[in-house]
Amino acid sequence: MNLRERLRTLSTSHGGRRLRLPAVIAVIGAVGAVGAGVAFGAKPSMVDLVTGPITVNAKPLAGFDRITRDKAKFGKLTWRGGLVLTSPSEYFGGWSGLVLDPDGKGFFSISDAGAWMDGKLTYDAKGAPSAMTDVRMGAIQSKAGDPLSRKRDSDAEGLTLAEGTTQNGRAFISFERKHRITRYDIKDGELSPARGKVSLPKSSRDMPANGGFEAIAVLRGGANEGKLVAFSERMRDDEGRYVGWIWMGKERPRKFFMTNDGDYDITDAAALLDGSLLVLERRFRFSEGVSMRLRHIKAAQLRPGKVIDADILVAADGAREIDNMEGLATHVAPNGDTIITMISDDNYNHTLQRTLLLQFSIAPGDLAAMQGGSKADGH
Repeated sequence: MNLRERLRTLSTSHGGRRLRLPAVIAVIGAVGAVGAGVAFGAKPSMVDLVTGPITVNAKPLAGFDRITRDKAKFGKLTWRGGLVLTSPSEYFGGWSGLVLDPDGKGFFSISDAGAWMDGKLTYDAKGAPSAMTDVRMGAIQSKAGDPLSRKRDSDAEGLTLAEGTTQNGRAFISFERKHRITRYDIKDGELSPARGKVSLPKSSRDMPANGGFEAIAVLRGGANEGKLVAFSERMRDDEGRYVGWIWMGKERPRKFFMTNDGDYDITDAAALLDGSLLVLERRFRFSEGVSMRLRHIKAAQLRPGKVIDADILVAADGAREIDNMEGLATHVAPNGDTIITMISDDNYNHTLQRTLLLQFSIAPGDLAAMQGGSKADGH
C-alpha cells in the first residue's frame, strides 16, 4: 500500500495537537499525494513503456540528520551516504522493491506501477553511493508477455532473488490488490514474462485488498536456507501482531507472528547471510508525519507458529532524511560489515516527495549483540 492509500485508511488523528515542522512538511507531502490527480501523483501506465536505457540523476545528501549533518551514528547503524534520485523519464518513480548483487553494485528494482529497473550503483572514494549508471527500464509482463495494464494486476510491492544475480537469475515478485507471488527469470538484466505462481496459504485470503504481500525474502544460510518468507503489510492477528508465512518445502506455508509496538506497517524485508532477516517498517500519523523503523529477526526465531519480538536497529522521523521508505536490500562489505540500502516510493508525486536511496552499515558484533526487542530505543 502506498502512502496516499494509507492516508485514506488512517484511524489515528492528531487530536488537535500542534504539529512539529517536520510533521507539517510530511503531512503536506502526503496530502499532496492523495489529491495529486492528473497534475502530479498519478501512476503512469506501462503499456507503452519500451524496454531501454533511461537517465537517472543523483544528488548526494549532505547527511542523514537534517540539522547535524556530520552525525554518523543512528541507533545501531552507521551512515554511509545517500542520494536524491530524479529522471526525465515519465515512468521513473514508485520504487517498492530492491535487490543488490553481493558486491553492492548491480541492482534491480520494481515499482508499484508495474515497471522494473536495473543498472549499476557506483561509489565515491569514501565508499558512499555516488551515482546510478547503465540504467534501463521495462514493463513487468504477464505470462503471455504483455505489460500489466490493470491497476489491480500491476501493483508490485515485494522483490527477492531466489538465485543468481541481478543480471542472470530467478526472482519472486509479490503483488497486492490481486494478491499473488509470481516467479520470473532475469536474463542479461531484463525481466522475463511471468513463469508461474507460488502456492499461497489459505489464510492470506484475509489480507486487506491494499495491504497484501508487501515484503518477501528468500532466506540465506542456517536451517531455513532457501525458504521463502512473506509478510502482509496490514493483516494482523487478534493481538495486533504482524502476520507472516514461511514456505516449508512441500508443506503448505505456515504462519508466524511479529510484535508491532507502535502500529507500523511492514514495507519490505531482506535476508542476511547468517539466516536472519531485516524488516523495514513505515508509519504515518498526522501528529508526526512519516516515520520508518528497521528491525532484525534472528535466524533461530524464524519458526512456524512463533511470536517474534524483533530488535530495533534504527528508527527515524522527519528530523532525518527519509521519505516513504519501501525497498530494502543488503550486501556484505570486504571488512565483513553488513551494508543496508533503502529506496523510497515517491508515489509519483515528484513535486512534494522524493526518491531517496539511503545506505548504512552495521558491524557483525553489533548485530550479534542486539537484544531487547521492539521496546528498545532505535534512535
